[in-house]
Amino acid sequence: MSAPDPQPDPAAGHAPEPGPRAPAVHYALGVDSGGSGVRIALGPVGPRGAPAAEPLTWHSPTPALVGKRGIDAAGLLGQVLPAAQRLLRQVGAERVAAVCVGAAGMASLGDDLRAHLPTALADALGPRRLALAADGVTAYVGALGQRPGAVVAAGTGMIALGTGPGTGPGDKRHGGWRRVDGWGHLLGDCGGGAWVGRAGLEAAMRAHDGRAGGSQPLLSRLEATFGPPEHLPGLLYPRSDRPAVLASFAPEVGRCAATDPVAAAILREAADHIARAAQAAFPHPPTTGQAAHGDDVGALALTGGLFRMGAPLVGPVRRELARRLPGVPVTEAAGDPLAGALRVASALAADALRLPVDGELLQVL
Repeated sequence: MSAPDPQPDPAAGHAPEPGPRAPAVHYALGVDSGGSGVRIALGPVGPRGAPAAEPLTWHSPTPALVGKRGIDAAGLLGQVLPAAQRLLRQVGAERVAAVCVGAAGMASLGDDLRAHLPTALADALGPRRLALAADGVTAYVGALGQRPGAVVAAGTGMIALGTGPGTGPGDKRHGGWRRVDGWGHLLGDCGGGAWVGRAGLEAAMRAHDGRAGGSQPLLSRLEATFGPPEHLPGLLYPRSDRPAVLASFAPEVGRCAATDPVAAAILREAADHIARAAQAAFPHPPTTGQAAHGDDVGALALTGGLFRMGAPLVGPVRRELARRLPGVPVTEAAGDPLAGALRVASALAADALRLPVDGELLQVL
């Protein structure tokens, strides 16, 4: 019987060799600011810049205010910072390695955010890197990651965004970002929720007046939703959230489409707008008569609440996409804009961001 291995004698000054240290956990923070509120996600960073585990999340239904300088930085920070600090305490951390703030209107209404967010976030959360992104960018990354291709994001509004290999981050023809629409309900957002809802209400009002091209089923849905048709202008025009009110009628158009040819025609026209935007945004659209090979040119993803309407809209959209982008695979979106913001922040933390940084749609500080 062999003798046991000798044990170290603490009194003799010998101590066991320390085991390997666990690697430090770095956290990334994603922020999504849109018309339906503000959401944040905090998650650990994986070795290749992908989120390493299911994140902790927080949501406020109150959207950030828009003032003379655009999106109000103080109001957004007043929501984000206390919530982020609470999530950090939950994981036992004091700071984050990187932050990505994605906001609707960042490109055109983000001056106040660009002026105040970097210092405020650095002081409160200590990130080494910060990205400010348009919500189209975070929708793209949430849907496709950093793969080349295009994403159509359709909710209240509609924007298509594409990117692919090119000569440089500012080259809109071959590289960089290709933005199509997203200009708001007065100038564009063609095929989006507000567009569909407005078209449906217009058809209902034509039926109310006895004009040609009206829809009695949509008039019935207008009356059930808003009350007497003649009261609708007074309900709608004074509202600061008119796009959201218009978009709230889009599901009614979808419900009527199976039996109402006017509603079905509205959705076919919306599908045409969406497919045209996708074709314009796609980095290397196939030429007429040429079928693309998805592995070579990338993929296309549809994301946003409007597509939850299902077959009445998605069916026509897929048919139009097959005609305008033959051979391009249409995939399910892997995640939403909040997931995209977290992925951008995680990639920044690991120095693994491969997306075009143009200072407008995506700015890195």
